[in-house]
Parts: sequence; structure tokens; C-alpha cells
Amino acid sequence: MAMTDRVLLDDVLRPAPPLPPRVMGAILSIVASMNFAFALYFVAQGAWPVMPFMGLDVALLAWAFRAVTRAARREEHIVLTPSLLRIEARPPKGPMRATEMNPYWVRVAMDEPPGRPSRLTLWSHGKGVRIGGFLPPQERASFAERLKAALWKAKNQPSP
Repeated sequence: MAMTDRVLLDDVLRPAPPLPPRVMGAILSIVASMNFAFALYFVAQGAWPVMPFMGLDVALLAWAFRAVTRAARREEHIVLTPSLLRIEARPPKGPMRATEMNPYWVRVAMDEPPGRPSRLTLWSHGKGVRIGGFLPPQERASFAERLKAALWKAKNQPSP
């Protein structure tokens, strides 16, 4: 990216944050306490094989909270100048992936109407890059409109 190019769009897309760790811990503690009480009741009734499944329930909930927290670390940084569109995708685990495109050739495709399965794809020279898959449908549509407007400026701006 040339240093003389002015930035037309600079956005960081992130998924909605998970619950705070204290809240997740409180929920996990309440569920564990309730499961323990039920497990004790079933053991007292002679149904001791239920106990491991009650513990497994709590372990799976803890695993799900951990997975949600890890997935919330991903982000996509989109920078648009008149000469370059750069997308840096940072997954929760692993190296950052960067994609660069010439804004003159970029086409924004958004499924209509925006719904949960809708996709926002940037096309250039027959190759597509999906972005914002973790965003709610309305935010994805809103970002697509902002990106289209910024791309229009990049394409119609007089060159120096």
C-alpha cells in the first residue's frame, strides 16, 4: 500500500463477545451444584449409573464455554485505499491470513434478504473471499453497504 494513498475504509470485524468469565463461572457453578444434587438423589434411589452422566453434562458445558471464548478471539481487518483492498483474517488459533485485491475489480456480493445463512463475498478475477461470516445478518448487510460506498469512491476518485 502506497503511503500517499488515503484510507477510505478501515474496519475491524469481530464476533459478539461472550459472557464475562465471572458470569460463565457462576453459571457453571450453579449447573454443577444442581447436577450434583440430582446425582445424589439418584444415587440414594439406587440409580448410581446416572452420576457419571451428570458430571459429563457439566464437563461438556465447560468445554462449550471455552470454545465460545476461543472463537470470539477471531477478527477480520479490512483496509481500503484507492489502490488496494487488504483483508487480514486472524483466526482464533493459527497464523494470520492476508488477502490483497485491486479495488477497481472488486465486486461485493451479499445474499438477499440478509439472514443467518446469507454470505458476504468479495469477488475479484473469479476468486471469492468470504468475510464477516460471524456477524449478525443486519450488521453484515450494513457493512456490505459501507464497503460498497467506499469501493465506489475508490473507483471514481480522480487519480493524482
